[in-house]
Amino acid sequence: KSMRWGDGDLTFGRPLRWLAALFGEEPIEIALDALDCAPRSFGHRFLHPEAIPLHAPAGYVAALREARVLVDPAERRRVMHERLVAAASAAGGSLIEDEFLMGENLSLVEDPQVVVGSFDEGFLALPEEVILEVARGHQRYFGLRGANGELLPKYLAVVNTAENPAQIKIGNDRVMRARLADARFFHEEDLKRSLASRRPALGGIVFQNRLGSILDKVGRMEGLTRGLGELLAVDAAIVDQAVEGASLAKNDLVTYMVGEFPELQGEVGRAYALAQGVEAVVADVIRDHYCPKGASGPTAQALPSALVALADRCDTLVGCFAIGLSPTGGADPYGLRRACIGILRTLLDRELDLSLAPALDRAYDAFGEVSLDLSREELLDKLGTFFRDRLRGLLTTGDDGLPNDVVDAALGVAADRPLDARARARAIVSIDPETRAKVGEVFKRATNIAKDAPDGEPTAGEEAAEKALFEAFSAVRGELTRLAAAADYVAAFGKLATLAAPLGTYFEEVLVNHEDEAIRNDRLRLMRVISETCGSLAQLELLGSA
Repeated sequence: KSMRWGDGDLTFGRPLRWLAALFGEEPIEIALDALDCAPRSFGHRFLHPEAIPLHAPAGYVAALREARVLVDPAERRRVMHERLVAAASAAGGSLIEDEFLMGENLSLVEDPQVVVGSFDEGFLALPEEVILEVARGHQRYFGLRGANGELLPKYLAVVNTAENPAQIKIGNDRVMRARLADARFFHEEDLKRSLASRRPALGGIVFQNRLGSILDKVGRMEGLTRGLGELLAVDAAIVDQAVEGASLAKNDLVTYMVGEFPELQGEVGRAYALAQGVEAVVADVIRDHYCPKGASGPTAQALPSALVALADRCDTLVGCFAIGLSPTGGADPYGLRRACIGILRTLLDRELDLSLAPALDRAYDAFGEVSLDLSREELLDKLGTFFRDRLRGLLTTGDDGLPNDVVDAALGVAADRPLDARARARAIVSIDPETRAKVGEVFKRATNIAKDAPDGEPTAGEEAAEKALFEAFSAVRGELTRLAAAADYVAAFGKLATLAAPLGTYFEEVLVNHEDEAIRNDRLRLMRVISETCGSLAQLELLGSA
């Protein structure tokens, strides 16, 4: 946020105290508000406050380094990390790595120094996640682990100057102690009631005005979790665990602890559930159904957690889309793009072969008497496109990085089944690029011609190229159908690729639109059966397109 500093009219995000400008070795005079412009800068405010003459841009970074200011962010990050690791080791532990904290502290210091702080061991009775959040979220401190992985009653603070570390530690410890004491109070008060008993209070939290409360959402999640288990043919015992987890998934939202530390939703619920004897796999659902928490965060690994993660996001997507809250431009207040990607990543990471349309259809049913703006068909159409676009993005980037035309060809027949679409796309790239382009070229022509084909089975015909294509296709037709049914797409596309050459020769040597109607229809039938059989594997005419 830009603000005015001092008596001038200039607005900027930070106080501006001086300017230095050089063109090569020549100073440049700049008039900017009442700021003094000269070929010099200043170092660390406390450790090197003297002016530093600047003679050329090439010496700028080194000159500031001598004055205890690390100008280069990469260097500052490296130095900070080295000092954190060294301080952790000296304190008898190892650093708990945290990229968020690295980024936060990086912008707060010029010459990062590290001070070791500590707190009373009695606070270790708190859930580990709570202690780390107190240190991390409020104070920007790093945690430490012991040799056996246990959390130590110590922390690391990054400061801009450590000339009096003992005094800094006293102040930091005092704040940390007060925050942990508050957390202990919340913890003790929360555990006076069972997590399950908090469910009715969710009725007081609005999920969305037209879609009801969080309590309403949890009820829908329970039913949808069971429905997804049926669609995926999941063992009944696992589905029961997932449904139990769904029933508890949001209850920690009405605890004192989450009220104070919203970032701990899920973590607190899991800790409380375990403390109250809930089965571990069920307790994990409370935490892990929020996964993935970011674009690259890990997805839920246990199947019960994955089912609830899917149900939660399907409910949000269907409800919001159905009342006209789909994302527009850069606006996505309900995180629907993130929810969609979370569903897709969970399906792909867990290798769950779920058809989206039936799942979304069940989510639509779960809204019961809620007044929705879109019909079932309208909703499925809009969400189908929404999912397809995001699935395309996932498959063409990241670890897969598949070619656009390959992904488009796979999505042309399997967009509703993300895992199946990925398998088809991966199989297509097993064909060498030259052959792949040829397949796209000849099948595009065959598909266009086949649109006017009559029903019935073709014959071998009379011309050599015609007979060769008929025999080549007849040799693989049954195998293509069998391999496709078995989802052995690598083998199927390998067989399909053998048709590219005879089909190309056919188009060079055979006139499909023959003047004799019987011959013409027979040749059209051949194009139709080839297009239908091979086109069930992928939208082949898209291969080789830009």
